Amino acid sequence: MQKGEHIILDIDHWVTFLRFIETHPESEKFWEIHREIAKAHAEQFMGKSAEYILERLEACNFFRVNKVAENEWTLILGNEITKSFIKIFLEEVFSGVGINAEIKEDLTKLRIKIKA
Repeated sequence: MQKGEHIILDIDHWVTFLRFIETHPESEKFWEIHREIAKAHAEQFMGKSAEYILERLEACNFFRVNKVAENEWTLILGNEITKSFIKIFLEEVFSGVGINAEIKEDLTKLRIKIKA
């Protein structure tokens, strides 16, 4: 936090921003930029395992991770509106680091399975 690369944001603000983006007439621009940011993060995660990536993002308070089996996790989200944001981010990061991941959606969860 001291280096200024991240901020702490109240969950109500976070959800409000995402709700606003959903209805904004130029929301696709946001999602394009979000994908580009995720690709940049993929460069930072290069060589790291899926488990490392998920645990690192859990520390950022994006979700809670529950490991259900070898190479399978459930991510518990604080709010269903965050699902698309997290799913797109993880799709781009996993793809960028060469991890073949299947991500399935539930109402307030994402289920991730890493394929060989």
